[in-house]
Amino acid sequence: MQFYYPIFLDLRSKPVLMVGGGVVALRKVKGLLEAQAKVTLISPNVLFGLKNQPITVIERPYQSGDCKGYSLVFAATSQREVNSQIAREAAALGIPSNIADAPEECGFIVPARFSEGGVQVAVSTGGVNPRRAVAIRDRIKLLVNDWMTA
Repeated sequence: MQFYYPIFLDLRSKPVLMVGGGVVALRKVKGLLEAQAKVTLISPNVLFGLKNQPITVIERPYQSGDCKGYSLVFAATSQREVNSQIAREAAALGIPSNIADAPEECGFIVPARFSEGGVQVAVSTGGVNPRRAVAIRDRIKLLVNDWMTA
């Protein structure tokens, strides 16, 4: 199992690229907006919920070179070959990337997380079992909520 170094990034006003316009992208975009990142989304098909977010939406397929100029890159398309291309291009530019369908291609992974009363908790399984991370996060959230209301 790959071990990742946990880190919390200051993304305020940093340019972040999201490639993909589906449910996974929507979930990740919401978290990026909470961190006040400046998000650009590229996808030929974009969920309505993403179009209502305060982000820049470019409705077209990913093109070679689109990663240039971003602090972080996320690939969340339904096309394995496009996600892999994004991983390679981001790596060549020295830009950390998160590839939704291939943890082994990621420069970083996104943990299951929550924020409550000034406390932020993140849980990770190293990308091996995201559902387990979510379940553990949810149990911890109950404990934190109980502690906050006591």
